[in-house]
Amino acid sequence: MTEEQLAELIRSHEADRIGFTVSTRDTDKFAEAVCSFANDLPDHRQPGHLIIGIDNAGRFAGISVTDELLRNLGGLRDDGSIQPLPAITA
Repeated sequence: MTEEQLAELIRSHEADRIGFTVSTRDTDKFAEAVCSFANDLPDHRQPGHLIIGIDNAGRFAGISVTDELLRNLGGLRDDGSIQPLPAITA
């Protein structure tokens, strides 16, 4: 994804395939969003995006991307709580 594509997602605000969070530890919220995107009930046939570090108004929260955060996100795919396994990219 390019910086411009990311900026466009942020400008479009939260929707049924775009979520924002400033939390880096709320794995329940992450899992809920991933599950929702994977189910694609509105049948968008497009990927969902959980954008971490952006508040609900679309402002940057100054969160650092750490190895721990990336491990936690990657663990969502592998912990078995979301079936079928979604494709997750960082």
